[in-house]
Amino acid sequence: MLKEGIYIADRYEIVGKVGTGGMADVYKAKDHTLGRFVGIKVLKQEFSEDVNFVTKFRTEAQSAAGLEHPNIVNIYDVGSENSIHYIVMEYVEGITLKTYIEKKGQLSFKEAVSIAIQVGRGIEAAHNKHIIHRDIKPQNIIISTEGKVKVTDFGIARAASSNTINSDVMGSVHYASPEQARNGFVDGKSDIYSLGIVMYEMVTGRVPFDGESTVAIAIQHLQEEMIRPSAYAPELPISLEKIILKCTQKSPDRRYDTIGDLLIDLKKALISPNEDFVVMVPIGQQDKTRVMKQEEVESIKEKTRNMYYEDAAEAPEEEEEEPEEEEEEDDSGFLNPKMEKAVTIMGIVAAVIIVAIIIYIVGSFFGLFRFGGSQNGDDVKQEEMKDDEEEAEEPEDKTEKVEMIDLKGKTFDEATTAVNGIGLGIQRAGEESSDTYAQGQIVSQSVEPGTLVEKNTTIKVTISSGVGEIDVPMVTGLDQQAAESKLTESGFAPNTDFGYSESVASGTVMSQTPEAGTKAKKGDTVSLMVSRGPEPIVMPNVWNKSEAEAREQLSALGLKVSTTSDYSNDIPEGNVISQSIVEGKPVEKGATITLVISMGKKSTFYSLDNYTINKLEDIPEEATSVKAEITLYKSEGEDAVNTWTATSFPFVINQGGIENCSQGYIIIDWEWRYIDEDGVEIIQPKTTEIDNIPFTPN
Repeated sequence: MLKEGIYIADRYEIVGKVGTGGMADVYKAKDHTLGRFVGIKVLKQEFSEDVNFVTKFRTEAQSAAGLEHPNIVNIYDVGSENSIHYIVMEYVEGITLKTYIEKKGQLSFKEAVSIAIQVGRGIEAAHNKHIIHRDIKPQNIIISTEGKVKVTDFGIARAASSNTINSDVMGSVHYASPEQARNGFVDGKSDIYSLGIVMYEMVTGRVPFDGESTVAIAIQHLQEEMIRPSAYAPELPISLEKIILKCTQKSPDRRYDTIGDLLIDLKKALISPNEDFVVMVPIGQQDKTRVMKQEEVESIKEKTRNMYYEDAAEAPEEEEEEPEEEEEEDDSGFLNPKMEKAVTIMGIVAAVIIVAIIIYIVGSFFGLFRFGGSQNGDDVKQEEMKDDEEEAEEPEDKTEKVEMIDLKGKTFDEATTAVNGIGLGIQRAGEESSDTYAQGQIVSQSVEPGTLVEKNTTIKVTISSGVGEIDVPMVTGLDQQAAESKLTESGFAPNTDFGYSESVASGTVMSQTPEAGTKAKKGDTVSLMVSRGPEPIVMPNVWNKSEAEAREQLSALGLKVSTTSDYSNDIPEGNVISQSIVEGKPVEKGATITLVISMGKKSTFYSLDNYTINKLEDIPEEATSVKAEITLYKSEGEDAVNTWTATSFPFVINQGGIENCSQGYIIIDWEWRYIDEDGVEIIQPKTTEIDNIPFTPN
């Protein structure tokens, strides 16, 4: 542990320890070269002795040092000194997102999305430079006192992954992607998964998977389904829930392709929170949740121990559980990439075989393939009987007949199975609208139920195309609730979307599809576009800009500006200290933004009270006159505060209004006269100085 006052690289003075992690301690330090505070992450002793790890640590930190972004804790320097390996980074005054969630319990929808967008921007900047974070979690996300969200530890997680660590892993495994849990290939989609878990925790106040050990949690990431966040946050808009669920898909192929795609949906969620616009990738057979065999669980346990413990032998033993009765399992296990590729190829081959079988069955049914069997599976070779002119026809009374069944209300597939079962065929005769039978159901049949019909007869059926068409009512200009009610009463299904309009009042229907008067079927969807009013403006950042520049920028966006003022030791006089609405938040056109303008550094005033100047001891008693010019100065400059002329002593000085200076000095120019032995008047000068005179603060 570094002590306060120690210097690193003859430049960074340790001010104090501000935190600790699994592999490093973090200190606040003063950079005396640039005159600013920085954060210094110092590698712990147990890792400093590992040459390979230190090399990896420095390489990854130097790579991350190339990142510069407002939502990233930027790295300034990397170095080593006296076996101390350190990273110098931007110092951010604030708290971690983990602490923030613990204090608030559950974050609001808008706050969670705003934080996620800022985190996503930082991750996107790193991904654009081919840097994967690998350890996105609330503990690595800092919320500054100004409301800025910053991601830290870029590049360091990769170094840590090359050297197993045995502390702080419980925090990381809660957010680890399935591919990380099984020690597989990791790319940008792993960061997307982890960010999805962070969003889940922000809106619910809890992580989706938890357990008594890292192994137990890792297995949950691999095989258990996540409880939907709306189960814990009932008011959560559908858009954010779907975003979270898409981010946390177990298969990387079902997540967002890039962090940029995720940011697009997050921004859209701010504008249309209740719109179900998130497109989920269809699930494949390989993505289904399945029960794992005991040997698979043991394999995952071993991999997880190797990931998180320096010596697998030192890892705590997992308590054995009584084996439960196994259900029918998919014995493919957790596959490595080569096996996954093989399984995929075998799946494609199987699909081709299945399609071929289906084609054969359908073709056989319609007589496209003739291999000696009849359409209905009879053993009698009907085609051969037709071609054989010498074959006598069976007597009419011996032809087998069956009683026709009722097919109305059945789908074509259901009817096909039913008539084939009694030796009959079936054929579509067309479609017609119906108010009685739903679309796809049979409306009528060529042979009525109960009629005796010869086997192998083809029954023709008519399929319902749904209800008949009616006029779509006019709902444009109505408010949303009235429009939806009118459509529902007319038998249509309203689907509402939202857009911005300068001319249509908020909550009013701007347009409808199909248009009023168009023919449509009952049950059809009528899409409504409802106005949200004027499009909101995304608040820009005007921090530290001059008042004139800030006013011009905000006015150009249609925003009004009011100002207050305050002192600031950091912001120059006349520049913006803060803004009432933070950067990135939506704000309506015409809204008033309050800016706090700097008055510069606040002055502190001092005084010199009852300070006594005595007559100089060098002046002889026979002096006929004594005069002193007394000048008071500030200690840091040559500007005089005041000057007095004294002719009698002791002389008392009282001086107030001394600005921003706690001490000073006095210069006295003495002059006295006396008569020498020859009766000549002599003028004698002398200058004295009094240093380090303390002033009294007012």
